[in-house]
Amino acid sequence: MTEQGNSHRATMLTGAQALIRALEELGVDTVFGIPGGAILPAYDPMLDSKKLHHILVRHEQGAGHAATGYAQATGKVGVCIATSGPGATNLVTPIADAYMDSVPMVAITGQVASAQIGTDGFQEADICGITMPITKHNFLVTRTGDIPRAVAEAFHIAATGRPGPVVVDIPKDVLQSSAPFHWPVELNLPGYRPVSKPHGKQIREAARLITQSKRPVLYVGGGVLKARATEELLQLAELTGAPVVTTLMARGAFPDSHKQHLGMPGMHGSVAAVTALQKSDLIVALGARFDDRVTGKLSSFAPEAKVVHADIDPAEISKNRIADVPIVGDCREVLTELAAAVRGEQAAGRKGDYTAWWEALDDWRTRYPLGYETVPGELAPQYVIERIGKIAGPDAIYTTGVGQHQMWAAQFISYEKPYTFLNSGGAGTMGYGVPAAMGAKAGRPEATVWCIDGDGCFQMTNQELATCALNNIPIKIAVINNGALGMVRQWQTLFYNQRYSNTDLQSRRIPDFVKLAEAYGCVGLRCESPDQVDAVIEKAMAINDAPVVIDFVVHEDAMVWPMVPAGLSNDEILAARGQRPDFDEEGE
Repeated sequence: MTEQGNSHRATMLTGAQALIRALEELGVDTVFGIPGGAILPAYDPMLDSKKLHHILVRHEQGAGHAATGYAQATGKVGVCIATSGPGATNLVTPIADAYMDSVPMVAITGQVASAQIGTDGFQEADICGITMPITKHNFLVTRTGDIPRAVAEAFHIAATGRPGPVVVDIPKDVLQSSAPFHWPVELNLPGYRPVSKPHGKQIREAARLITQSKRPVLYVGGGVLKARATEELLQLAELTGAPVVTTLMARGAFPDSHKQHLGMPGMHGSVAAVTALQKSDLIVALGARFDDRVTGKLSSFAPEAKVVHADIDPAEISKNRIADVPIVGDCREVLTELAAAVRGEQAAGRKGDYTAWWEALDDWRTRYPLGYETVPGELAPQYVIERIGKIAGPDAIYTTGVGQHQMWAAQFISYEKPYTFLNSGGAGTMGYGVPAAMGAKAGRPEATVWCIDGDGCFQMTNQELATCALNNIPIKIAVINNGALGMVRQWQTLFYNQRYSNTDLQSRRIPDFVKLAEAYGCVGLRCESPDQVDAVIEKAMAINDAPVVIDFVVHEDAMVWPMVPAGLSNDEILAARGQRPDFDEEGE
């Protein structure tokens, strides 16, 4: 069969061949998946592809999270492939996860033959119906000739506007039939026109508020990272002199070491960051969505603040908090134009005076720094994570599962660069860490990739260690092993009278994580005392020809502080157990 490229006589390809060709034309280099009956036709031409590298995972959930980790680390669209029925439904969690965190991903699923759809055929599941609420869009491709266009449209939708996951479901007979292959294809997406350029009048009004305000805060969300707008953020921050807070999804968007950075806001944010938002008179929200984990009790959040809300998704603006100045647009363009407008204000002699504001902010961060308690002879999890961050450094990529270790990784590693902290923010998916690290390392093989995981999360997806070992993906995994579902146990300690119902995993006894690692072809290490920590981390750093798992046996009663208990006002923040900051007293 000869290739005609863009000539008038199109090449005849099977749907399966067209799918692979379309992926190649779109520049895809890595896909994660598992074959099965309905998708099997697509796996045959994949064997001949010189451009596609397929990584055979051990569970479809691993494929989905790996595609997400790949996308977050590289900025490209992540791709996962599964068969029909249970293969596709195993992708539901990573699809929901990518949707909540606005990650560009395309999930390609096989479907039972067209004649069987709706008959409850073997391994049939309506994956388009199931995923409709958790995708930007999904396609059930019914004609072989439509495959190239559907794939191209899926990639366009996933990567533009507010990024997100798209499902392309293709019945087996559509993959097996033949049709002319045309490329490039013309996209046909009526009604899909994301606005990227902000409205000039709104930008000018936002600049005016910034220079008029006395207590502004730049509230930075993951949208700044999605827009590749970190340079523009730095310029605006330094131009205005306003304090910056970066959400869990925006860690690394602004350097932690910068003097204007107050840290992370929210339920487990720094006292200074949480209180700055609470006592501000102007919040400039950039690619953030006023999530409940940031606002606490919404009705009492930042009562005196006017709100400038910039987001590419108009549905987010005024969804949770009414915006005084709504700005729909791409964060990069918003920041560029906002900086120009602020310069205009300053040239006209209007410049914000935040002297008194910074005196209060500096007082709070001096009096209530992030810290942790240590128990003699016991290993503090925060210390372990802090040392990993120091030894691996700011160029490493860090992924996490969900829970206490995730919060400590957000708090105690210093993020200086964008795209170095990958975690499951919106969905809070346990088991995200290992496959996301695998995907990040596949996309950025030159980078050191650490997964900071919990003993609970690790046991949900650790089968992907086999994938890593066999595909030469040498990630490093720190299992913060407190023997329990730590965050749930913390809530039981604080709110359920220490009644520990079903949170004891006994994972210091079963499994033996070192033996488990070795069984999977990885290097297994264990660390139980503070004086071993640096040596063990350095040993892991020196091993680059195999994945490494370190079982850090840590103190079981360590808690995440600060904390705003769920449902309470951010005014109720606890700096530590039983310690409520007093903001009325003057600093020393």
